[in-house]
Amino acid sequence: MAPYHKDKWVKYLFGLVTQTLEESVNNEMIIEQLKTVLKPTQINTNSEDLYDASADRYKKYAKARKVLDVPSPLAIVYPDSPEQVRDLLVFCNTNQVNVIPRAGKTATEGGLENWKEQTLVIDALHLDRIINIDTYNMQATVQAGVPLQELEDALRKDGFTTGHSPQSKPVAKLGGLVATRSIGQFSTLYGAIEDMVVGLECVFPDGHISRIKNVPRRSGGPDIRHIVIGNEGTLCYITEVTVKIFKIYPENNTFYGYLIKDIDTGIKILREVMVNGFRPSVARTYSEEDAAQHFYHFHKNKCVLLFMAEGPEGIVKATGEAIEQAVEKFKDGIIEQVDSKHIENWFNNLNWSQQDIDDEFEGMKEHDSHSGFTTEISADWSTITEIYHNVIKRIKEDYPRYHDLTLLGGHSSHSYINGTNMYFVYNYDIHCAPEDEMRVYHHPLQRIIVEETLKLGGSMCHHHGIGKFRNEWTKMEHGSAYYMLEKLKEAFDPNGIMNFGTIFPQEEGKKYQ
Repeated sequence: MAPYHKDKWVKYLFGLVTQTLEESVNNEMIIEQLKTVLKPTQINTNSEDLYDASADRYKKYAKARKVLDVPSPLAIVYPDSPEQVRDLLVFCNTNQVNVIPRAGKTATEGGLENWKEQTLVIDALHLDRIINIDTYNMQATVQAGVPLQELEDALRKDGFTTGHSPQSKPVAKLGGLVATRSIGQFSTLYGAIEDMVVGLECVFPDGHISRIKNVPRRSGGPDIRHIVIGNEGTLCYITEVTVKIFKIYPENNTFYGYLIKDIDTGIKILREVMVNGFRPSVARTYSEEDAAQHFYHFHKNKCVLLFMAEGPEGIVKATGEAIEQAVEKFKDGIIEQVDSKHIENWFNNLNWSQQDIDDEFEGMKEHDSHSGFTTEISADWSTITEIYHNVIKRIKEDYPRYHDLTLLGGHSSHSYINGTNMYFVYNYDIHCAPEDEMRVYHHPLQRIIVEETLKLGGSMCHHHGIGKFRNEWTKMEHGSAYYMLEKLKEAFDPNGIMNFGTIFPQEEGKKYQ
């Protein structure tokens, strides 16, 4: 079976699907054989559900217009134990059936898009148990299909938190967050998902179930957690996760906001706070354009800098003093301080719900515009603003559809002692066929951002992952270290059945063996 290529899959264009009789029979046989592994109620072949499962949020506009140019999977299956995941993977590995692992469905880089005709989506819906909340050892163990919000609500009742709060928090699930190397809005204090994972359980295509035990640290060779964290379903299927938990002190939260002259000033202040050893839970700076869509009630067409400090009272007090000292050091770039209530209100309404997702999808059925696309990168302090200005300049000069952009800007929202990230944010009106949107609009924008970032030694993907639509730059991203990544694929998925096209660039007919 030839693999799907986004420029070559002609027979799915305009819904003109052609299948040989042999393929049809094989597909029916696969569904029948699945019934020896699962109950019929665990196998979903509903056509609307399969269409929805054929792509993630990356192609939401084409999906809404019913013009997706990729094949639907054969079925969505819902295992309820690691052993059933094992049996499914062995079945798929034996029969060369592509597997797409799925949890909360919030992927944004095409990681859930289907590029092969014979594909099963293995959904973690029924792997939904909170196994243990251990407040003495400060960790919680859950199955991969547990929604992050559900775990967070359980912890908050007793005064604890995961510390993980991505914008998708109300709908995201733990398995997907670990698989995509997620980050949350409080990362500057609590860290990203890789800092939170203690241990985990996963299943490989040959059926081997691996359990990485829960210990605070060990020196037992390379950190094998990182074979799994961020693998985007290309090496294994995550079934269970143990994460750290933290005490929470909501009564101590303090907020700081400033209008500033330029994004460069904001980056300098972020750096000052970080290198002096302080960790506000939120530390962000926005360009004028990006600030306008978030802070319409006070931005005054200026850049915005904001912080949130949380934790024990003494730490919050010291962090607040450090923020004020950093602002004072660069006061020539400060225009005015903002009422902290504005920042608090903004942050309390930042996350989007399933209803928000559904409303956006419904709107795309009627309106030819796109909002909310981002490409996030990271770099050291020396180059992050240079990358930002180079990207904006090049888009204005080279992007052929610049006149259709309704927003172009960016913000930094996750900082470290040695650098920070940058979200490039862009919205546009669409003047092409819905199925061509990615090729005409998004991909040329992303190419400029990636090229300018890699040129100065940054990373093209800070936390949304590579998915399928950044895989053409995977080798450039890793350079000589790509050898290590490729060897992992060869070792753990030699038949190439795990999420074909994600992370790893593919050539037609290539199979790892």
